[in-house]
Amino acid sequence: MHLSVDLHYPAGLDEVTRMLASEAFVRWRAQRTGGPQALVELADVTGSIDEGFSVVVRRTLPTDQIPGHLRAFVGNALEVRQAEVWEPADGGVRRGTVSLEITGAPVRMTGTVTLEALPDGGTRHAYDGELKATVPLFAAAVEEAAAGAVRATLTSEEQAGVEWLTAP
Repeated sequence: MHLSVDLHYPAGLDEVTRMLASEAFVRWRAQRTGGPQALVELADVTGSIDEGFSVVVRRTLPTDQIPGHLRAFVGNALEVRQAEVWEPADGGVRRGTVSLEITGAPVRMTGTVTLEALPDGGTRHAYDGELKATVPLFAAAVEEAAAGAVRATLTSEEQAGVEWLTAP
């Protein structure tokens, strides 16, 4: 299933890049977006803004966003590993790859991630990829449920980013 999600931040490309490359932000965002029952096991940033950087987050999330009849496929908690590898900036754009795996569940997303400077001074953060479930007979239903959970998580991450960027 194809999945595209656009996020917007009220700050320039350089400021948003610094935020995304900040281990403090990555850990705070992961905890905040996972809810009170989330457990952040890893939030690691390597590399540099100039040369390119990688962000890896591993967290355990409750399955309350997954419809009840599909929870049998994923259990009571989701262990999610998200990795983003960012290239150096190229003008007003920064590109990377994203991989999201739900350990113990037959769901994986791979694709691209882009930061783009907007004319209003803000930044567009776009995810574009393929979400696949490998469950015989129920793959489409599991993919749709997982896509909803991924969209909700990314929207929460956008809200966390806006909060981080606009905090006094």
